[in-house]
Amino acid sequence: MDKMMKYGDLEIDVPVDEKNVIEIIKSNEFKVTKSETEVIDDAIEHPTDSARLKELVHAGETVCLVIPDITRAWQRTDIYLPKLVSELNAGGIKDEDIIFLSATGTHRKQTKEEHEKLLGKELSKRFKIIDHDCLDKNNLVYLGTTNYGTPVSINKIALNCDHIIITGSIIYHFLVGFSGGKKTILPGIASYESIMSNHALSLSKNFGGGTYPTVRSGNIEDNPIHIDMLEAASFVRPTFMFNVVIGEDGTIVGAVSGNYISAHAKGRKMIDDMDGVAIEEKSDITIASACGFPKDINLYQSIKTLINSRAATKDNGTLIILSECREGLGGDKEVQDMLLNYNSTAEREKSLRDKYSISKYVGYYFSETSDKFNVILVSKLDPDLLKKTNITVVKSIEEALALAYKTNDKNATITLMPHAANTLPKLKD
Repeated sequence: MDKMMKYGDLEIDVPVDEKNVIEIIKSNEFKVTKSETEVIDDAIEHPTDSARLKELVHAGETVCLVIPDITRAWQRTDIYLPKLVSELNAGGIKDEDIIFLSATGTHRKQTKEEHEKLLGKELSKRFKIIDHDCLDKNNLVYLGTTNYGTPVSINKIALNCDHIIITGSIIYHFLVGFSGGKKTILPGIASYESIMSNHALSLSKNFGGGTYPTVRSGNIEDNPIHIDMLEAASFVRPTFMFNVVIGEDGTIVGAVSGNYISAHAKGRKMIDDMDGVAIEEKSDITIASACGFPKDINLYQSIKTLINSRAATKDNGTLIILSECREGLGGDKEVQDMLLNYNSTAEREKSLRDKYSISKYVGYYFSETSDKFNVILVSKLDPDLLKKTNITVVKSIEEALALAYKTNDKNATITLMPHAANTLPKLKD
């Protein structure tokens, strides 16, 4: 039995009795028989519930290509964007009628070098990128309000074009279930007020309820954030979508295009086939690795590991998270404030409801998890940093297991998650 797990630059053997291990959760086998170029070309040539892009556009029309920002550079935009531009050119669209708009959401403006990285060398010679600014009210247009009460204001540049093409990548997302698709519209090119109103749906309606139960990775059923984003996108009705699926090695292993709703559904299935791992039962103890450096560079980056390991663990069970955190807590001042300066989860929830942000939500999520599970972090972090969250920090897996067995007997069931940041356990019905 392979019990090796990554921690920082190391690979350690987890010293547990094999007879107690009920599952080692790894990604499913996902066969790739095509090159990246073939994957991209196949998706463009065979869109879902849509004509080809070159048939949807016409000479003299303007096109807004909405692309990810630099925080999503791993989506390999420089590989697929030239293909989309060629498709638009084949449809009669001239370069001067194509606008690249970066879906920054609430993120910062980008540098010229970052723009060039997103476009690649050749496209950078032909095009410039405009960064969306969620706070620029003069460049936003109010379109209406969703059934959840979210006021939808969208970038004027995109709305002034004849066609909006959305691009990106589909992965599991801890709020909306899956990234990509309509998420390029909201939060991508929406106003700050639109984004915060939507993301605040991650909390239960009443104070004290914590996170909304259906807001979680891999789930869109009765997920208010997903539904609200779809409603926001319905005001815009993008002409075409192109999304990629990235494999463990960082290459494009799948792609979907066409209708932004049904093509996205096809992409979600790819993600489930690759990283959604069916389990028979939850365990008493889950030992999860954030996959080593750089994925465990700080605590903030370990949020996916925490989220996915919860899905494999019984209520009130023990989570042992291996995350070196050589650069400390990470994130911005808001997440650090949530971790360091509140004495209870209730206080954190009040602050989050008063002024919502993703960073604050991440900090809140760590604290809420420690209320529902016994959380032990194997890390280089100073234990005092997480004292107010009730997360116990230790220096070794041996220390963590010794603590775990104080609340679980020696026959406690164990699940191992060596790639916890990427794999989502799904309990069989």
